[in-house]
Amino acid sequence: MGNFARQPYRQAHPARPAPTRPPRGRWADAQAYAALDLGTNNCRLLIARPQGGGFAVVDAFSRIVRLGEGLAASGRLSDAAIDRTIAALRVCADKLKRRNVVLARSVATEACRRAINGTDFIERAHAETGIRLDIITAEEEARLAVLGCHALIEPGSDPALVFDIGGGSTELVLVDTGGVVPRVLDWHSMPWGVVSLTESAGGSDDAEGRAAAYTRMRTLATEGMARFAARLPRVERPRLLGTSGTVTTLGSVHLGLSHYDRNTVDGLIAPAAAMREISRSIAAKSLAERAQIPCIGNERADLVVAGCAILETILDLWPAERLGIADRGIREGILRRLMGETTP
Repeated sequence: MGNFARQPYRQAHPARPAPTRPPRGRWADAQAYAALDLGTNNCRLLIARPQGGGFAVVDAFSRIVRLGEGLAASGRLSDAAIDRTIAALRVCADKLKRRNVVLARSVATEACRRAINGTDFIERAHAETGIRLDIITAEEEARLAVLGCHALIEPGSDPALVFDIGGGSTELVLVDTGGVVPRVLDWHSMPWGVVSLTESAGGSDDAEGRAAAYTRMRTLATEGMARFAARLPRVERPRLLGTSGTVTTLGSVHLGLSHYDRNTVDGLIAPAAAMREISRSIAAKSLAERAQIPCIGNERADLVVAGCAILETILDLWPAERLGIADRGIREGILRRLMGETTP
């Protein structure tokens, strides 16, 4: 990536002060910060206050909105997807009003980067909810994810790979963990996430169709990562950390959880071989069978296979024996930056 690692990081869009609100008692005197991440599939909000060397969460919200549904075919955000997303943003706006938020940043990623009506949506969302979304670059998205989850990278001296499987893209970042904050050595954004890959390579739900679709997904993911794979160094002990709904879902399946438990999944270290086996098993199941698996359910049943294909491809190019799993990423990265932490 040439001089990328030596370039100073500059935030394209500054965070915005939250509107002044009347005090609501002594707890309202504590300053709170907010981070909103609007992805291709999810809308997620985190409100926190500084505490020690980190922060304490005081409120959170997450909803699957599928903003990028149909985008691969039309190039546009659909009216239905926009309506779903604005409904979720209204919930976020209400939470922001009820907390003593002094500084907030809201970002939008691949769906809004790609859609021809992405900026129109941003303006409508601002007009109807008061939330101003910044459409960030893939580079900033990758850096924020690393800043939010790097504390969970296993100890070691060789470079580590951090990845974030999103709805519309997948970010991969090679980092040097020798300092207090990881230094970015190289990065790559692949234009395939669980939504875009499902819509482009999905097939019929019979056994033969499922197998063919999974092969197509693996091929597209491999091609999408090829240039990055060619640049990766050979290391003695590859370390790997993933952050996304895919890895947290598969981690839950690996543990056999009956319902999702963030405290159990965040920071989990799973054998890579077991994650491959789970991925292939899920990919072979019908949509109805996947929906019956706890922690997958109806909301993730149609998209999880694409996530499995991307994960297996990452394990091909960075053959770590263990996979670290993080239920933290962009939102936490935004919060740390708002609170003054150094950029990786």
